[in-house]
Amino acid sequence: MANVLVWAVWVVAAFSCLASGIAVVSFANPFFSALALIGNLASLAVLYLLLSAEFVAAGQVLVYAGAVMVMFLFVTAYLGGRADAPWAGGPTWQQFGAVLAAGAILVEVIVVIGLKAGGRLSHEAKIDAGFGSPHRIGRVFLTDHLLAFEITSVVLLVAAVGAVILGAHSRGDRVPGHVSGPGRGTWPEET
Repeated sequence: MANVLVWAVWVVAAFSCLASGIAVVSFANPFFSALALIGNLASLAVLYLLLSAEFVAAGQVLVYAGAVMVMFLFVTAYLGGRADAPWAGGPTWQQFGAVLAAGAILVEVIVVIGLKAGGRLSHEAKIDAGFGSPHRIGRVFLTDHLLAFEITSVVLLVAAVGAVILGAHSRGDRVPGHVSGPGRGTWPEET
């Protein structure tokens, strides 16, 4: 009975993850896309719980679905609902490349699942009781991958500051009487 319940929760979480992922890229309104991304991150946290990765699931909810998505929603609210239609004017080479890359990843996943189901993929990981614990994750981040961890934090800080500067600059161009830069004066009043 417990196995059937776990299987049902997995199916619901997997399909909600797929549906919310499609919704993220389908909505034209960035606010609704951010809300759909919160649903996607929450369903991923449920999948992590089913894999007995409680710490990763808690980090997923607290860091991504909590802090990062609140920042996305604030930026979206700050910049307004200006959104370009993603497929206006026909597909570009970047959109074509994205669809091609997504198809390649899908084929790769199907091949790996087929090899695993056929018994040709027999590499089994040896996982001990401490795998995925906060102590083990912290040790890996702060010893083996310390430089990458610190570079990532600096890149995220620079991206956040750059987003605020770009947002302030784009809002300043629309505000009459706003000083847009040193020595440039003010924009003329709109009539």
